[in-house]
Amino acid sequence: MSNLPRFRDWATLDAAARSRQRAGALAYARALEPRLNAFVAFRDIKDFAAGILDGVPYAAKDMFSAPDRRPHGGLASPLPMDQLPHAEVLQRLDAAGGWRLGTTAMTELAYEPSGYNAVRGRVRNPWNLDFISGGSSSGSAAAVAGGAVVVALGSDTGGSLRIPAHACGVTAWKPSHGAVSTLGAMPLAPSLDSIGLLARSADDLRAAAFVMMAQAETKPEPLRSAVMLSDVLAATEPSVARACADGVAAMRACGVALETRTGLPAIDALDPHVFTIMQAEAARAHRALLQPGMLDPVLHKRLQKGLAIDDQTLAASVAAQPRLQAEFLDQLFGGADVLVVPVMPIRTPLASACDPTSSAFDAKTLYQLSRWTRFVNMLSLPAVAVPVGVDDRAMPVAMQIVGRPHADVGLIALAIAIQARTDWHARVPTAVADLAVECAMVADEVS
Repeated sequence: MSNLPRFRDWATLDAAARSRQRAGALAYARALEPRLNAFVAFRDIKDFAAGILDGVPYAAKDMFSAPDRRPHGGLASPLPMDQLPHAEVLQRLDAAGGWRLGTTAMTELAYEPSGYNAVRGRVRNPWNLDFISGGSSSGSAAAVAGGAVVVALGSDTGGSLRIPAHACGVTAWKPSHGAVSTLGAMPLAPSLDSIGLLARSADDLRAAAFVMMAQAETKPEPLRSAVMLSDVLAATEPSVARACADGVAAMRACGVALETRTGLPAIDALDPHVFTIMQAEAARAHRALLQPGMLDPVLHKRLQKGLAIDDQTLAASVAAQPRLQAEFLDQLFGGADVLVVPVMPIRTPLASACDPTSSAFDAKTLYQLSRWTRFVNMLSLPAVAVPVGVDDRAMPVAMQIVGRPHADVGLIALAIAIQARTDWHARVPTAVADLAVECAMVADEVS
């Protein structure tokens, strides 16, 4: 992987280079589309507002309402949410100078971690088209990894930003719950939902993150101590664990002191609450779609299962969140600033293993994809996922750094510091490298 070209960070480009990238971005995205299936719509609009984002090409997952598009949420038709207001995150990014290039594909109702979509087919991984791109923010991750956009909006209810970041070799920021407005966004499970970003690098998402949080840019106190969970690492496939160990070494080189603890039982103990909230709230949010023929049978069955969870059981799990967060921080974080775990316990799987219509389908794989991510949503914590190497099939691997509540700015700063010492991020993926070389705009911006 080290001999592959890299996309240069938007933050490092001068005005002329940024202008060239904008000029060719839409044509390049259209050229990538037959190969990746990452977009559902493009916007042929060249203007952008003056602002801190300076025309950065970005895309938005198909779950945000805008005056020119009602979200489909991964379905064939627009969602039955006629009164959904103009998404606040779109308003903020556009007003700050973001140039919204298009709308990215997603899994149906954001309720699938692999990227499988029965309606429009899966988004293909720009590193190897035979592998999953991760879900549910699959199109956003593939669009960023392939070089079509610099940053992309996505959502994360149980890992839907961090899983595709791992699979596609990009950087992700999953905010603290409530730090970014969800107004005008399709819900899945509001008690777990977060709106965040995927980007080529942590440096490239920094300005957009401040815009989304409605904060002026500030310099945080450095995060200086971390806990690594040894039993979680031991339960992770070896080539993934080795890459994460390299990531931990890079983090230590940034001056972060590391302590090793065990925490697997504490993570697994949160699953009953996670699944109760996710299934029950998703069923209530999308009850209107539970009509014959409106949804894929697998998704229909999943939502119906959520309706079987009574209101008292749901309320009990939601009410337990503050207590569970406090106990987890005390027991596993202790006095440390961050917790470090792999994004996934397994290698990025082949698409066939996650396709229920395939003879190679393995339901256990779907459960494994989010095993190390969903506890973060249950506890309302922020996290960043950063590329840290490749597995034994030459697919990207990411490590997640989980912070204390509202430590978002510090986490992003730590990710930037790690990436200043490594070269795992912003690589041009092998399955689209020929298009990147052929496109004059991309060839001019890679190093």
